[in-house]
Amino acid sequence: MSNVLVLGASGQIASWAIGMLADHGHTLTLFARDKDRIAAVPDGATVIEGDVDDRSALADAIRGQDVVYANLAGTLDAHAEAVVEVMEAEGVTRLIFVTALGIYDEVPGEFGRWNRATIGAATLDTYARASDVVEASSLDYTVLRPAWLSDADEISYEITGREEPFRGTTVSRKSVAALVADLVDHPGSHVRENLGVSKPGTDGDRLVW
Repeated sequence: MSNVLVLGASGQIASWAIGMLADHGHTLTLFARDKDRIAAVPDGATVIEGDVDDRSALADAIRGQDVVYANLAGTLDAHAEAVVEVMEAEGVTRLIFVTALGIYDEVPGEFGRWNRATIGAATLDTYARASDVVEASSLDYTVLRPAWLSDADEISYEITGREEPFRGTTVSRKSVAALVADLVDHPGSHVRENLGVSKPGTDGDRLVW
């Protein structure tokens, strides 16, 4: 079992992942800007309230971890720089980093155009820079690019590679969390890969819920 740091522990995907990781026997450290927003803290988990861009607080959280799972938002490029810098300094190598679909214009057709217009080019470009920072690092990373997220209580997903056209339009948060848990359970899986994540059978020109 692994020591796992969850960055952005108050997020909705992270909430699913935390429960799964605890059930799988991993030792968790939960890092969030507001610890009161973490939906549920498993027995034995450590909770840290702090800002990812605070290098000192981040180093204290990363030190001694086996896996860092980052599910962050906002200035994702700056967050990625902080995470990569501190992980490399602390000698922690396994990173699971969540971004979004469309950062490489890899979503085809009308849905791809709608996705870029709706999320916004500036946001997607920020997320693309974050992914570039992670991929340029020495870390054993896996970047995840989920489709539009649903609250469906289901686990159903497929993955596509960085150079492949993105398939599907939606995926459940629970499915993304299940993939995260599987990557933690099998830390040698999909190392230094960048994966699109979607629900099979949801292809189309518009969202298929």
